Amino acid sequence: MDLELVRGVLGWCTLVNAGVLGAWFLVFATARDALHRLHGRWFRISPGEFDRVHYMLMGRFKLATVMFFLVPYLVLWSLG
Repeated sequence: MDLELVRGVLGWCTLVNAGVLGAWFLVFATARDALHRLHGRWFRISPGEFDRVHYMLMGRFKLATVMFFLVPYLVLWSLG
């Protein structure tokens, strides 16, 4: 596989995942109460715990995006 192709795929994956994270944050920030009501029908979860779970998962998603897509992209970019 060509390094340019791998670098391009990693770059696009980084951008797509950043977009997903941004959309997740915007939906969570603007419609938090509606999301809690929807998920509250399925799971017994307090509003504080709901916030904590989303914040933790957003952090893990961001960390995984950086580790698996951004760092390899930057390494391949630095190799030329």
